[in-house]
Amino acid sequence: EVQLVESGGGLVQPGGSLRLSCAASGFTFSNYGMAWFRQAPGKEREFVAAINWIGGSTYHIDSVKGRFTISRDNAKNTLYLQMNSLKADDTAVYYCAAGRGSYDYWGQGTQVTVSS
Repeated sequence: EVQLVESGGGLVQPGGSLRLSCAASGFTFSNYGMAWFRQAPGKEREFVAAINWIGGSTYHIDSVKGRFTISRDNAKNTLYLQMNSLKADDTAVYYCAAGRGSYDYWGQGTQVTVSS
């Protein structure tokens, strides 16, 4: 059974940091590209960042570039999202996804709330 389990979300003040993790199982993690998406209340799901199968290539949307960093550890079957300088606009449920071409597998999400 394929599973993607996110963790690390929570409540943080503006300017703070969080590190999200996504533990993968049930498929060959190192064969898949991975990504983070987010969905804020009342908004559509938004792509945030992606990383290729070996971790040598990453992409971040402009609004998080320089603040967020996607990474992966294939030995641990885990995807990460380091989030620094968090803003209120980053408040959302964050999802990890796995795919080859399209994103076939999704986690259940972890809530990130940025508020003072």
